[in-house]
Amino acid sequence: MKDNVTARRLLQVGEQFRLEGPFFSYEEISSGNVNHTYKVNYIRDDGTGMAVIKPYLMQRLNMYAFHNPVEVMENIEKVTEHIRVKHPDAVNLHFHHTNDKKTYYIAEDGFWRVYTYVPAVTFDNCDDLTIVRNAGRAFGNFQMSLIDFDASKLNYTIPDFHNTRKRYEKLITDASSDPCGRLDEVREEYDWLLSVMKQACTLTDMLNAGKLQLRVAHNDTKINNVLFDEKTREALVVIDLDTVMPGLVGHDFGDAVRFAANFTEEDSEDTSRTGLNLNVFWAFAQGYLEKTAGILTKEEIDTLALSCFVLTCELATRFLDDYLIGDKYFKVKKPKHNVIRTRCQIALAKDMLEKLGAMNAIVQESATRYRNAEDRAD
Repeated sequence: MKDNVTARRLLQVGEQFRLEGPFFSYEEISSGNVNHTYKVNYIRDDGTGMAVIKPYLMQRLNMYAFHNPVEVMENIEKVTEHIRVKHPDAVNLHFHHTNDKKTYYIAEDGFWRVYTYVPAVTFDNCDDLTIVRNAGRAFGNFQMSLIDFDASKLNYTIPDFHNTRKRYEKLITDASSDPCGRLDEVREEYDWLLSVMKQACTLTDMLNAGKLQLRVAHNDTKINNVLFDEKTREALVVIDLDTVMPGLVGHDFGDAVRFAANFTEEDSEDTSRTGLNLNVFWAFAQGYLEKTAGILTKEEIDTLALSCFVLTCELATRFLDDYLIGDKYFKVKKPKHNVIRTRCQIALAKDMLEKLGAMNAIVQESATRYRNAEDRAD
């Protein structure tokens, strides 16, 4: 019965976006911690009289996470159009429009959007260094494609999203009120995060001091937000643009490393194995800097290694804060899921501190190499 109800609802959403052909099946995509995503299949005429299956992705946005979903879609449309104009022959994200020419549909059950499904594969934690390097190139290309885009034209869809000081302030405030009576059981994690607050807030403090440049940032650069060709494993396109807004290069680089270079998944309960895989870090840094070394400032390059620690601590504060207030933001699949996530991020952050010198050496060597290569090419 539930499946029938969901199918009927997806059919109704498809009608709003003028999707042609009979709707005949769907599956829920379980990846992602925030939105609800469905792959839906229609039957279409390919223009020659042959029937083909045409898949789309339908998403219902998490209204708790995105208070201003219309602004989210405004940002996405501006960014995707800018990239499409610059790279018309590349694989690009295409969002469908309703009858009133909007890329979204607001209904009683939520905020919906539809975009064309791209046949591809994705990876979570990956030990294949070629794939990791290609992911670095993909996010580097994303940054380069938007280097001439005025970041001030974008909405701040989640105010202070990567403002680490604000994240810490919220954690401290919620810990003080302790609305669900959970602070005592996570006191050790809370105290450790406070002990590294100054270092974790470095990027925010440098931005506020005018030492880092504000750019267009993806702000959610997990490796599974890159689609790869099923055969060649070349990166096709960067997806999940909900958090595209003004930000820092370090936000994107650090979050990508935090996710891809961990020896374990971000919700692993066995933190004895959690830590930074330097080989993965090296591969991603090479791919990213191959595309961006020529345009990044010295301060941006000098803080790339540290940004990994910063973003790991920041996410740990978010997981812990969400647990303290009752698990409202992130989808949880088991009791204390956000506590497990917090402990994993803290273990990773501790290992990053020990390897920070090596990480910085890799960044500097890669940046120098690719800048010199550009100079020779000129």
